[in-house]
Amino acid sequence: MTTHHPIAVVGAGLGGLALARVLHVHGIEAALYDLDASPTARVQGGMLDIHEDSGQQALRAARLYEEFLALVHQGGQAVRVLDKDATVVLDQPDDDAGGRPEIDRGDLRDLLLGSLPEGTVRWGAKVTDARPLGDGRHEVALADGTVFTTDLLVGADGAWSRVRPLVSDARPAYTGVSFVEADLHDADLRHPVSAEVVGGGMLFALGEGRGFLAHRETDGSLHVYAALESDEEWLDGVDFTDTEAAKARVLEHFADWDKGLRALVADADGALVPRRIHALPVGHRWQRVPGVTLLGDAAHLMSPFAGEGANLALLDGAELGLALAAHPGDTEAALAAYEEKLFPRSERSAAESAQQGDALFRADAPQRLLNLFTAHG
Repeated sequence: MTTHHPIAVVGAGLGGLALARVLHVHGIEAALYDLDASPTARVQGGMLDIHEDSGQQALRAARLYEEFLALVHQGGQAVRVLDKDATVVLDQPDDDAGGRPEIDRGDLRDLLLGSLPEGTVRWGAKVTDARPLGDGRHEVALADGTVFTTDLLVGADGAWSRVRPLVSDARPAYTGVSFVEADLHDADLRHPVSAEVVGGGMLFALGEGRGFLAHRETDGSLHVYAALESDEEWLDGVDFTDTEAAKARVLEHFADWDKGLRALVADADGALVPRRIHALPVGHRWQRVPGVTLLGDAAHLMSPFAGEGANLALLDGAELGLALAAHPGDTEAALAAYEEKLFPRSERSAAESAQQGDALFRADAPQRLLNLFTAHG
């Protein structure tokens, strides 16, 4: 028999979990489907700065704010900005003001996941298709051949969402920037020079068309992104199965950079990971479609340069949950109220992310980033 859910959420990332948690505290249950085999199937990523006006508001709505504070990385709000010669142009300590406290993405996900009833998430459930059945109901097919139906389908399934085509023809486009990720473990002991370069929080080392972004994680490791403005195909020419050769190819683009900055990649532990940065069009929106909506990257994928992605996913999930709780028995009114706030909010953040991305790698880098920090006090 086909399983039916009043509310089904595709994707158990931060946004989907925030939605499920806010619904749960209001006595409404949802079923989550995620393609990962288990909660520990993959590493969840690095540090997140949780913003006071978005991510923190979502955690308050989820009644998890105090628990979140207990997991914050002390000192993680520190910021250093360097040029290609490792000259420090900004060294801003963590003022402990709480505006953007840092937390490990995995810790935050575990907090949300642990706040839900056992069995809320169906793991190993890869969605292959979703189709309307009429009257706002949808049928969703999974890779294992099973299907389920739902009265409300929420796409929280990220950049390449399987749910998005139900409401929009938009697809993410390459932004012109590629990342190569690296890790340096036990940095204070094993990589003291790199640990000093990065400092206690976030590092921006910038030049024309390229840079190193890095942050210190709660386990004492450094997570590094070598960023390069490049053609979309550039990463295809790098053999990432040969780590030393891959390091050499990446560092060809930083030949005249300070040796201490180059060491962020040269001394990395483990394999390098390539990432192309994609984004949906700024201002992406859709006409109201009965019984379905999107949140997080599925709705408004943007570049990471304003740090808004995870925060908006949390806020989207919380606000959708609050809207559904405020309109019992009238899903369409809830979705309309949610999307009315979603669209302008995500457009502003996507525009800011694109603007800051343009500022990072200009010919006068890092001056434009310094100007942004100065403008924000």
